[in-house]
Amino acid sequence: MRRSNIIPAMLFLVFISFIPARAQFTAEEIAQRPFWEEFLKTAEIVRSEEIGEGVTKPLKFYLQKADVQSKACWKNPSGLRDGFLEGWQYEIAAYRLDKLIGLNIVPPAVEREFNGKPGALIYWATSERSLLKVMEERIPIPESALEHTDNMKYLVRAWDCLVANDDRTQQNILYTKDWRMIAIDHSQAFRSSTEYTDNLIFGRNGLKRTADGKPFLFRRLPRWFVESLRKLDYQSIKEAVGPYLTDREMDGVFKRRTLLLAEIDAMIKESGEDKVLY
Repeated sequence: MRRSNIIPAMLFLVFISFIPARAQFTAEEIAQRPFWEEFLKTAEIVRSEEIGEGVTKPLKFYLQKADVQSKACWKNPSGLRDGFLEGWQYEIAAYRLDKLIGLNIVPPAVEREFNGKPGALIYWATSERSLLKVMEERIPIPESALEHTDNMKYLVRAWDCLVANDDRTQQNILYTKDWRMIAIDHSQAFRSSTEYTDNLIFGRNGLKRTADGKPFLFRRLPRWFVESLRKLDYQSIKEAVGPYLTDREMDGVFKRRTLLLAEIDAMIKESGEDKVLY
């Protein structure tokens, strides 16, 4: 089948019903990932421009290869920024770990050099709105999507616990037209200090709290996600993200995986498996 420049627009707008799903990306989208990975690595950069958002000064690339056109975000932060370690390599590690556990919520990301500098090139996922826009403009979530979006809120919190992403904002949670959720911006993830290896960001004893001191919980999680965590071992983590994380950062992922499972098991013991897992 001949590819055309409408593929990118279609890729993230395929309808799914609002039932507990294994992935945010559909089977068709997941099957397209190898194509987009190769496209990001090899397509011609037609032009670039500053995005104008984000402290890491990302660039928007307009790409073309044969008759396929698409956009992508290029980031190359490295080092300390405002006291936190930023790294373009964390964008790629997040995508690879997302694939490993079958979360399928992080857009494709590959390593690509630009102007002699290494960086992460990330597929520009088509979305309708950010969570920030939903909140600011008071956009109502359709009743048919309420349970789904609520479940995804908890799942993203669990994901951020696993990868120690303390930089999640309303701006980097995106919704597609049919209210699927996409998580972007992981350049401050995979923190490896003791604070982030001995504690989770969210949960009953999590680092983050509301203004009145209450924890941000992940009340319900998909069974497949918990099963994926139980199967996750250090060797599989290393094989997936080894080129982009240090040994200490990979150790941190595995330690948080253990903490996350302990928190989930405590929730199940307290409330019952059917109340916690779906």
